Amino acid sequence: MNRRTIMPLMEHIIELRKLIIAILGVFAVSMAIGIAVSPLIIDYIKHTPPASRMEWNVFSPFDGIRMYMTVACAFAFTVSLPAALFLLWSFVKKGLHLHERQAALRYIPYSALCLLLGIAFGYYVVLPMSFSFVTSISEKMNLVETYGIAQYFSFMLNLILPIAASFELPIVVMFLTRIGLLTPERLRKSRRYTYPVLVIVANLLSPPDFVSAFIILVPLAALFEISLFLSRLADRKRPEPETGAEAAA
Repeated sequence: MNRRTIMPLMEHIIELRKLIIAILGVFAVSMAIGIAVSPLIIDYIKHTPPASRMEWNVFSPFDGIRMYMTVACAFAFTVSLPAALFLLWSFVKKGLHLHERQAALRYIPYSALCLLLGIAFGYYVVLPMSFSFVTSISEKMNLVETYGIAQYFSFMLNLILPIAASFELPIVVMFLTRIGLLTPERLRKSRRYTYPVLVIVANLLSPPDFVSAFIILVPLAALFEISLFLSRLADRKRPEPETGAEAAA
């Protein structure tokens, strides 16, 4: 490895270090805000269904502070995500074509919006139905329900996080199509396998009745069809390959 190769490599390492420090800085600021607002968020969760119908207990001296920090971290991640994506885009944009830079930058706010929609759907729709189902089993077995705050938050996050991630599918599909890594034809051919998987996922996330599973299946299927539509749209608008001069602009 000669000196000309080493110097650009060192420059990339330095830029990567700056990127990591910047992202950590944004997260630290968001974390500080999250710590300040955690009591308000926890109080809101405690007074909205299904948590409002139960008493929270702690089974360890650390349960309270653990949940306090969990809420602060979740808040910090959600708030800092758009800024972190923008910083990441700033780092990789030199290696992208012009249309790839524009596409990536344009999708950042939509990605944050889809994440928030996924969190809202998981919290207000899926969580109450799922919790109602699991508690009904305990009632049929004549069990005394005593829930710890740590167990409740674990149950809640294990439901909401996968759903929130699934709401990112349209943005990811549209971006991959725009840069040429995915085609509408390939996505359309996967439909015969996708829908059985969605049915299984909907039944896993819901009580074992048709109505609840259908309520969850509809938005999941809609996300897939929206992704397919956006993939076609992005494919039609995908520009021709650029010349070297345009890519360097």
